[in-house]
Amino acid sequence: LQVACVFEYTEGDIFISPPALPAALNGLVHLDEALHGTLTEIRKTGKFKGHAFETVLLTPAQHGTLASKKLLLIGLGKREDFNAELMKDVAGVAMREALRLGVRNFSFASDLKDAGVDSPTALVAENVVLGSIDAYRTQKWLGEKKLDHTPVLSKITLLAGPAFFETAGEGIKKAISSLHN
Repeated sequence: LQVACVFEYTEGDIFISPPALPAALNGLVHLDEALHGTLTEIRKTGKFKGHAFETVLLTPAQHGTLASKKLLLIGLGKREDFNAELMKDVAGVAMREALRLGVRNFSFASDLKDAGVDSPTALVAENVVLGSIDAYRTQKWLGEKKLDHTPVLSKITLLAGPAFFETAGEGIKKAISSLHN
């Protein structure tokens, strides 16, 4: 499973540079190209509006279209309303959906920079980890209480572009450190 986050659609939002990242570095552009323009089409036509926490699961019939078998889009709402705290809840949605699907691993891309939002990279990564772990722990607790299945997840990969790798790593370390305190 691959998770990608998108804001409510504005014309050309992932392609206009600046503020969007250049096409060669822009994960949303690569997703759109792999899906033959479907990412833009589903947003532009309003079939997926990108409202905060809205989800849609894509399972391309053509193998090899994506590196993963499934793509979960999660809405982030209006870009001007974005704050890093939102990512805890978005990550929780991603984790619950991944666990519901029974996947063993998934990748998570916040895609904020791709969409042209100058977000605090370390804090976003920290909040993604915290939100994911909180949702996982809840599911594990539910499994222990025999109220749902026990999660089988073994790995989450947080995706960050080369320019943001170190900074995102610091946020991940901070989140993990806070869990041990």
